[in-house]
Amino acid sequence: MPFFGETNGAVFVSGQFAAAGGGRYGAGGMTVSPPSAPVSPAPHSSPLASGARSSVGGMLPVLVAMTGLACFSVMDGVMKAAAIVLGAFATIFWRSVIGSMLMAPWWARETVRKRGGRLPPRAIMGLHVLRAGLTAGMSTLYFDGVVRMPLAQAMALSFVAPLIALYLAALTLGERLRPRAVVGSLVALAGVGVIAADELGHAPGGDGWRGLIEILVSAVLYAFTLVLQRRQAQVATPVEVAFFQSILVALILLPLALVWAPWPAPFAWGLVALGAVLAVASMMLLAWAYARAEAQVLVPLEYTAFIWAALVGWLAFAEPLTRGTLGGVVLIVAGCVFATRRGSGEGTKAPGPTALEGM
Repeated sequence: MPFFGETNGAVFVSGQFAAAGGGRYGAGGMTVSPPSAPVSPAPHSSPLASGARSSVGGMLPVLVAMTGLACFSVMDGVMKAAAIVLGAFATIFWRSVIGSMLMAPWWARETVRKRGGRLPPRAIMGLHVLRAGLTAGMSTLYFDGVVRMPLAQAMALSFVAPLIALYLAALTLGERLRPRAVVGSLVALAGVGVIAADELGHAPGGDGWRGLIEILVSAVLYAFTLVLQRRQAQVATPVEVAFFQSILVALILLPLALVWAPWPAPFAWGLVALGAVLAVASMMLLAWAYARAEAQVLVPLEYTAFIWAALVGWLAFAEPLTRGTLGGVVLIVAGCVFATRRGSGEGTKAPGPTALEGM
């Protein structure tokens, strides 16, 4: 699951909700600066050389985005290993502490430059607190569930979050729920059923049910955080959201952490610190990529997170990739793509993360 409450998939674009599959990673759930205007080639440059530069420049954001997605999947594996050692609650708490320390210098520099060192207004802080509370529960449930089931299955199930967010947006924001969204949701729900049957068939009993339920509940909480992003994207920068997401999650968990989050051993510290660094690196890589390429080019790459998760699970935890998991993820991805694709009469704007004004 995302580190700073990052979006992967459903985001709010220019004040309008748009979901685009991939239960992860988008632009780290953050607003990104508008891409700068393209630079015209020099008057004497060769058209062939100009075309070659354009091709390389067009591929670079794709490669950077894929690197960011790979970092997030590796981070999930590292966090799973840490949760096995420390428990999910302690892992999320200590990662949030480290994440806030990593982001603090950037936030301090930005807030001094833009607001003279003042904290955000009370209304904006309320948004940060609300989303941090949801993220604390979401992340703890997700990683506790991941300990009990393969990474690839957990990733596949998390892909349903953007679809849930469509319904939440209809209920809370008054947005019209298109027929395509309903059909796509039913297809994705069938995929969830296939994965659930496969998981419970391989790991019957209370542990299998617990992991499955925790992942699905975390997806619902994640969908709520996606809905909150609409207002956050309009009033806060990526650095501000990332910093407050980390420090507020740590503060929310602090009272229970005094009992449930013992001081980690050196090996566990290494895992948690590595997870925090990978998450920050991924957020920055994805923000850079989404500022320089169209969303319709990068959004489909988010489904590659499943491939990375399957590879990490196989290499690090010897988790097999079953036919049921593959069949389920195909149905979920197909449902997400169908639900979030605009019909011929609904405009041509591609859904998904894109550059937002206000940075």
